[in-house]
Amino acid sequence: MTKKEIFNCYDQFVFPTYSRLPVIFVKGKGSVLTDIDGKKYLDFFPGWGVSNVGHCHPKVMAAVRDQVSKIIHLPNNFFGVNQAKLAREIVRHSFDGKIFFCNSGAEANEAAIKFSRLFGGGERFEIISTLNSFHGRTLGALAATGQHKHQKGFAPLPAGFIAVPFNDVDAVKAATTPKTVAVMLELVQGEGGLNIAKVEYVKALRQWCDEKNLLLIIDEVQTGIGRTGEMFAYKHYGVVPDVMTLAKGLGGGLPIGVMMAHRRVAHLLQPGMHGTTFGGSPLVTKAALGVFEAIQKDKMIKNSRAMGLYIIDKIKGMQKRFPFIQDVRGLGLMIGVELSVEGKGIFDACFENGLIINCTQGNVLRIMPALNVTRKEIDKALVILQKAFLIEANKNG
Repeated sequence: MTKKEIFNCYDQFVFPTYSRLPVIFVKGKGSVLTDIDGKKYLDFFPGWGVSNVGHCHPKVMAAVRDQVSKIIHLPNNFFGVNQAKLAREIVRHSFDGKIFFCNSGAEANEAAIKFSRLFGGGERFEIISTLNSFHGRTLGALAATGQHKHQKGFAPLPAGFIAVPFNDVDAVKAATTPKTVAVMLELVQGEGGLNIAKVEYVKALRQWCDEKNLLLIIDEVQTGIGRTGEMFAYKHYGVVPDVMTLAKGLGGGLPIGVMMAHRRVAHLLQPGMHGTTFGGSPLVTKAALGVFEAIQKDKMIKNSRAMGLYIIDKIKGMQKRFPFIQDVRGLGLMIGVELSVEGKGIFDACFENGLIINCTQGNVLRIMPALNVTRKEIDKALVILQKAFLIEANKNG
């Protein structure tokens, strides 16, 4: 198909639910995407964090090739080798618990919401989340999301959710009622503007949840699988969640989600209470095992920490020249650059010159390259970013 034919097909047959850029990518390798015309782009926001190990990592591809010739799908009323291995691997890297496999972050968070209702025993059902959070597009996850702009047009949403200010434990305490059953939290609010939870806040939340017998649900859909310089972001905080949700980077590009509950409460979810047709298929779980192998053998956690600090340091060094850079913050390779100007022009200039980043909340640039990104790739990206900053500076006199 020609570019025109592809664009026309989208116009005629696909819902316009996304603001798509006028580009058609046909190949990806590592941190590089190639479009239909052969132009190459540095991808520093790979699939909204899905391609944590880069596009088409050899270990993921080898796992998929091996599995696809054997069996692709099995229903969940049978046992599967890869699902067993992956569940054990996730637990090995996190905490003692049990796992429910699904297909996305929203599904994982829906499972966490249902699990909290079980924990509440029919008496408690309210969940406290935070303003500027993002937990998914399905109705339950959307109700938990603390951003009205995403909820507009979908009322009435499921009841039992309240969003309070981020990094404010007193607000959580004030919102807690006899019907409260859980606190749901992103440790780094990605879509909300790269806001990072304070250590003392998270520790106080853990203490409050213990005191009031509430579940602490940590949404690691984007922060998990090495993104923040730990395999899971909660490890930065010296606490253990009761429930953790995963997705995005876990499948290496294939759709997978996980809801994990601590063993002390995992017994609540019994046969027939929840399910999914496609969750944890042999193919996607084999790919996820390839992701874990790639991260460990290529020492990507260590690289995430080092390269994240390198990027932050370099962009902070640009602040004197470009005073509209208000703040640079991040954990590992999950980085936000807050601006005093709109970020769209900078995003557009980067894209035009072959660098893919993201702009959220209007003025926060999100930079989240693959965990195996090299310093050479970063330096090339920073040259493009600096040019975009210069264009913005000249535009504003």
